[in-house]
Amino acid sequence: MKKEPVDICIIGSGAGGAPMALELGRAGFKVVVLEKGPHYQPGDFVHDEILNSRRNFFMPLPWEEPHLVRQGPQGRYERSNAAWTANCVGGGTVHMSGYFYRLKPVDFRLRSTLGAIPGTTVADWPISYEELAPFYDVAEAELGVSGEAVPHPFAEPRSGPYPLPPLDVHPIAHEVDRVCGELGWHSLPTARGIISRPYRGRAGCAYCALCGSYGCEMGAKSGTNASLIPAALATGNVELRPLCMARSVEVDEEGRARSVVYLDADGVEQEQPAKVVVVSCTAVESARLLLNSVSNRFPRGLANGSEQVGRNLVFSSFGESRATFRVSKQKAARPWLLNPAPFVNRSVQDFYLMPDERFGFRKGGTLGFMWTHPNPIFAAVGLAGSGTAGVFGKELKERMRAYRDSRILQFEVYGEFLPTPGTSVTVVPEVKDKYDIPVAAITLDRHPMDFAATRFLVERGEEILLRLEPDDVQRVGTSGETTILQHGTCRFGDDPATSVLNRDCRAHEVPNLYVVDGSFMPTAGSVPSTLTIVANSFRVARGLVARMKQGL
Repeated sequence: MKKEPVDICIIGSGAGGAPMALELGRAGFKVVVLEKGPHYQPGDFVHDEILNSRRNFFMPLPWEEPHLVRQGPQGRYERSNAAWTANCVGGGTVHMSGYFYRLKPVDFRLRSTLGAIPGTTVADWPISYEELAPFYDVAEAELGVSGEAVPHPFAEPRSGPYPLPPLDVHPIAHEVDRVCGELGWHSLPTARGIISRPYRGRAGCAYCALCGSYGCEMGAKSGTNASLIPAALATGNVELRPLCMARSVEVDEEGRARSVVYLDADGVEQEQPAKVVVVSCTAVESARLLLNSVSNRFPRGLANGSEQVGRNLVFSSFGESRATFRVSKQKAARPWLLNPAPFVNRSVQDFYLMPDERFGFRKGGTLGFMWTHPNPIFAAVGLAGSGTAGVFGKELKERMRAYRDSRILQFEVYGEFLPTPGTSVTVVPEVKDKYDIPVAAITLDRHPMDFAATRFLVERGEEILLRLEPDDVQRVGTSGETTILQHGTCRFGDDPATSVLNRDCRAHEVPNLYVVDGSFMPTAGSVPSTLTIVANSFRVARGLVARMKQGL
């Protein structure tokens, strides 16, 4: 059934879609937001690990909605729920940990800084940090970000302080500060998308320790579900339709987007005409939607005349190590181990960009320090191990007793994930999801510099952990990727032959189609990208409002 036309139809309500809805609604335009998942309310966010982490509360089940993933072009596809973020109003911002970093000026000119890197498709951004900086300010204020800006060698320029003071931290944060100082490095307060005191009608953080993997029943986490979406709905110009799965974007005879075809909550096909269509489903899912939007005008997928849709997929490189402090052994000398405060909120960025390639790379990354997540089932599975190394019975009980007597400090590496010709998204017509739509197929073909940089950063992080004199330091890995942080697939640029979008995130080939999730990013930077996606969406929205008011 065809709906009444609106000014803008936005697909997705997360970091990219919500700012567009808010700005366009404030400007008086009629907006419909289609969201694949449900609209959870604060009462739905309970501290239940099985519900949140082991069922389909956030992520779809791989036998219902698989992603196909393979290692290298000759690898075999495996069904997975990797590279999903979250299917609900607010998307991945609902269960994020809320580590909110800005990119650095160098991230916008990586190709110019590093030169050509064989085996990569590294490109400069068509905009600069200076152009995006005012919208970082807007994003931090609209979402509610707590933090403290301090000087360090790779500090990005700021126009002022964070909107909210930093969250309270555990005493071990000051120990990290101390040992970093001894090493000549800089321990930085980590800004958080969590409000440290009441803000715009929302309650401040209750310090429950369950941020990542959980929704916030307090509304203190600055997901778009708690901040931007309510503000957008309050304009009276935005209609939110949850449980609506977009199938395709349709075009008219001139090649302009005319409507979005979707399945509603009852599985009935609907069509929403709009003057402008904004896609923001995540880099993987937006590419899938465009590639499945086939027409006579676009036989290889919408806006894909240059065959760039789905290419240059970029995640985030990942590494991790953990330090274990046995409380019973160390509490006399370190009584602060008994402090239950959940946040460490410390980062190190001294190795964000190396002066030369003596270690096999130049673009490094960020170390983020935190206590390990307290999910008990996840911890028990890890303690038990698997295969021939797996244990049970008395030995497993002993490991669990030791775990309960421990505080475990970890760091995560956010490293550059260099774009390569072989890392991409396509669709496989023979494999369909429960909606009968061809699924996304992901090929990973990593560049060796990624692993060199991640290993180096892990080694530096372990130097910090060892100086804290724990009972044990365990390396978890140096060659992973964080697939929840997604970029590329519809990169923006000035050349239509090598990019899908222009600098305004408008498709080169479809003048009323915009893509505003992480798809637009030619490179991911070496920090979590959520804040950058929100900031860019505000930038794009302001430009779109101006053009629509001028009748362009």
